[in-house]
Amino acid sequence: MTEISVVVGPGVPADAALLEEIASREFTALAVRGAVVHARDVAHLRDLVRDGDAAVVVPGPQARSLIGQPLGPEVMTWVDIERVEKIAGDGFRHIQGRGVAGLAWGIRHAFHRLHHPPALRVPYGDGLTDQWAELYLPTTRAGTVSSAVSSAVSSAVPVVALVHGGYYRSIWEADLMEALCADLAGRGLAVWNLEYRRPDRHGWAATVADVAAGLAAIESADPGVDLSLDLDRIAVAGHSAGGQLALRAVADGARARLAVSLAGALDLVQGDRRGLGAGAVAVALGRAFAGDDATDELYASASPLHRVPIGVPQLIVQGTGDDLDLIDFSRRHAAAAQAAGDDVTYLEMAGNHFDVILPGTPIWQATAQVITDALA
Repeated sequence: MTEISVVVGPGVPADAALLEEIASREFTALAVRGAVVHARDVAHLRDLVRDGDAAVVVPGPQARSLIGQPLGPEVMTWVDIERVEKIAGDGFRHIQGRGVAGLAWGIRHAFHRLHHPPALRVPYGDGLTDQWAELYLPTTRAGTVSSAVSSAVSSAVPVVALVHGGYYRSIWEADLMEALCADLAGRGLAVWNLEYRRPDRHGWAATVADVAAGLAAIESADPGVDLSLDLDRIAVAGHSAGGQLALRAVADGARARLAVSLAGALDLVQGDRRGLGAGAVAVALGRAFAGDDATDELYASASPLHRVPIGVPQLIVQGTGDDLDLIDFSRRHAAAAQAAGDDVTYLEMAGNHFDVILPGTPIWQATAQVITDALA
C-alpha cells in the first residue's frame, strides 16, 4: 500500500489537530497509509522526510528555504498555507496560498504523481513557468496503455483538453484537474492538462494568448509511443473560470469536436455586476464592466454567453448545489446557444462546485459518458 507522509515544519501558524483531521480524511478517501509528524526544527524536518513513497511538507517560514531540495522521497510536494512567492522546478510542486485546505490538495497531488503520472510535460509559447501542458496517455485501470488503442499508430486516440479554474488567481493550478486526468485516461482517452499564466499576475491578454497557444500545441505533441493523437476528436473542457476560457477559446477557433463547461463562469457581464468570486472578473479583465452588453468589446469577446452561436457542440454541466449565479449563467447560456442554433446538451444534477471534477460523483460519471460518446 502507498505511504504518504505529511511533515509539518516548525512555526507553522495552524492548528495541529485540524491539519491531522484534513490529512486523515484524504488518506481514507485515497486508500493510502499516512501519518502526520511535526518537526522540531529545520534539521529535524530534513530527517523526517528521508523515507517513504511521497512526502507532503508544510514548511512554514523557518523551513521554506528547503523547497526544491532533493530530500529523498520519490514525490515531494510543498504546501505553504500562506500566500508566498511560488517556487518552480523539476521534480516537485509548490502549492501556496490556499490556506489549510491546501494540505488536502497537496496530498491528492502526491497520490496522483505516484499512481497516475503524466507521460510528458510539453512547453509552449516562450516556455515560461506557467506555459506548459501535461499529456496523459490512455490506460487500463491497471495503469498500462490500453490494448484498444495501442496496437498501431493508425489507432489514433481522441483527446480531452482540460482547462483548470480558480477565478483567474495564480494560487490555483493545473493540479486541480489531476483526478480527472486519471479517470479519463482510464476510459481510453488521451488527456492534455493545460497550465497557463493567470491574469492576476500577468494580465488578461497573456491568459487568452496562453490558452489559445496551449490548445494549439496539441497538434505538435508527440506521445513517443506506438499511438497517435486524433486531432479530429478533441474535446475542450474547462472548470469554473476555466469553463469560460475553454468556450471562449473554441469560439475563437480552437480545434474541438465538443466544448464542455463544468460549472463555468459563462456570463462575465453579469459576473462582474454581481461581484462573482469576490470581484474576480474585474480584476482578471483589468477593469469593471463599462458599457452595455452590445458595445463593451472586451466583455463581449470574453463572455461565452455573448459569443453564441459558437458553432461547436457544447456540453454545459452544472451542479444544483453550486453558487446560484453560476446555475443562472449555465442555464441562460444553454438557452441562448440553443436559440442561436448551437447543438447544446444541458446536464444539471445534484452536486456542488467541485463535484463536477470529482471522478466518483454521479454528475461526473454522467459527464464523462457524454464526452466519451461524443468522441467515439
